[in-house]
Amino acid sequence: MSKRDYMNTSVQEPPLDYSFKSVQMIQDLISEEPRTGLRPVKYSKSGKSLTQSLWLNNNVLNDLKDFNQVVSQLLQHPENLAWIDLSFNDLTTIDPVLTTFFNLSVLYLHGNSIHRLGEVNKLAVLPRLRSLTLHGNPIEEEKGYR
Repeated sequence: MSKRDYMNTSVQEPPLDYSFKSVQMIQDLISEEPRTGLRPVKYSKSGKSLTQSLWLNNNVLNDLKDFNQVVSQLLQHPENLAWIDLSFNDLTTIDPVLTTFFNLSVLYLHGNSIHRLGEVNKLAVLPRLRSLTLHGNPIEEEKGYR
């Protein structure tokens, strides 16, 4: 990665925002246009986003099949992905694919259908994870949730 690309790849960049798009499958992101915000998303010469944030909240995702492949098509530097918002979807498990993003520091999973507290253990391998939201999932009812 060039120094210029690295400097342009930032959490301060606007997110690639696919929230409230009624996305059912991760593959649908390829043909879907991201939402536009106050600040435009920056893109590389190859047409990939330079952001480190991906918002997929308030959709109807029930799995993350092909997540790595799709993220690689959307982001110039998928290895720098630091923030993923998957809140308010229909996820029942924490897909191991999320553990492949070692720079992940923020992961929003609240408002899903995650039932087993043991699912959270998968995330222990993420050294930079600082913010994890799980409220609004059935695991709230499990003893030892807090």
